[in-house]
Amino acid sequence: MKKFLTLLVVIATVQFGFSQDDSFKKDVLRFMEMSGATAPIKSVSEQIKTMVPEEQHEEFQKDFDATLPSLFSKIADAYMEEFTHKDIKQILAFYESEVGRKLSDKQAILYDKAEQAGEHWGLDLQLVMMKYMQE
Repeated sequence: MKKFLTLLVVIATVQFGFSQDDSFKKDVLRFMEMSGATAPIKSVSEQIKTMVPEEQHEEFQKDFDATLPSLFSKIADAYMEEFTHKDIKQILAFYESEVGRKLSDKQAILYDKAEQAGEHWGLDLQLVMMKYMQE
C-alpha cells in the first residue's frame, strides 16, 4: 500500500510539473507572438517563394507553415531556460499594456529602420577599413 501511495504521489507530481511546463510554454509562445518575434521568421517565406515556381506557392506556403510550430517550440525552450514563468508573465503584462502594444505594433518599422541604419554604418565602416588596409 505504501508503494502504491508513493507511486501515486510521484505520478501526480510529474503530471503537475508537465501542466506547469505546458502553461509556461504557452505563455512564452504568446509572448513571442505579442512581441513581434515571430513576424520576421514568418516573412522569410515571402523571400523564399521567389525561388519557387509561382504555381507551387500555395503548396510551399502550407509546407513552410507546417515547420513553424517546431521552430517556435525550440525557441520557446530557449526562453524557458533563460526566464522563469514569473518573468514571462511580467513581460506579458508589459506587452498587454498600452505602451507594450505600441512597441509591438512598431517592431516591423523599427526593424526596417535598424536595417537601413546598419547598411549606412556598413558603408562608413568600409571607409574606416580602407584606411587600415592601404599599404
